[in-house]
Amino acid sequence: MPLRRLPFREVRRRLIAAGWAEAGATGSHVKFAKRSAAGTRTAIVPKHREVALGTLRSILRQAGISPEEFDRL
Repeated sequence: MPLRRLPFREVRRRLIAAGWAEAGATGSHVKFAKRSAAGTRTAIVPKHREVALGTLRSILRQAGISPEEFDRL
């Protein structure tokens, strides 16, 4: 299934399933963090009704998750 726009709550659910945790929020954006041996990665997700496709691609790039892996979560 190709990548598509998703609601914030679904993006949040999938990131948490991948081992990410909410690390804070500023305004309408939520910061997610994941610690690993290489260090801490962060991803910023806008708390919108629907996260735009380009924004979702950027979030996955920040998180180091492929679209295929994200679809399986």
